Amino acid sequence: MAAGTVLIEATMAMVVLSILGLTMLKMALNVTAPRQWTLKQTLTDAYMSYEKAYAQRIPFDRLTANDSPWPVYPAKSEEQVEIGRLPGGRVLTGTVVRTRWPDPNNFPAHGGTGTRATNPAAMEVWRVQSIIRYEVGDADYVKTRTVIRVQ
Repeated sequence: MAAGTVLIEATMAMVVLSILGLTMLKMALNVTAPRQWTLKQTLTDAYMSYEKAYAQRIPFDRLTANDSPWPVYPAKSEEQVEIGRLPGGRVLTGTVVRTRWPDPNNFPAHGGTGTRATNPAAMEVWRVQSIIRYEVGDADYVKTRTVIRVQ
């Protein structure tokens, strides 16, 4: 009779330990999922910092050229980019969309309706925008950075 009781107790102990192990595994996965999301947010923020710096440092003549990386709205340029690498070497990719808008007070030659009376300094102002689209799990995300360039 004691041998049968030991078998039942061992079976019950294995069931309890299995349930405890599965619960601990689920808790561990619940902890790593937000970390992955946070890591992807950090990578995309860093990439958007690069886009902002690129928009700020590009020479004004290159920015306003016909073959500019930021075409005049409604035209846009789209480029598939590697945002970064996740643990394990997995690549995080996204699509960067770039465009620019002239300030309404620019002279007509520069996309605006300004005149010598409304723009006596003959300033040329452009709003330069970069948008990145990427996925985290099944959800799509979008981030944007806008830079105002003046000459």
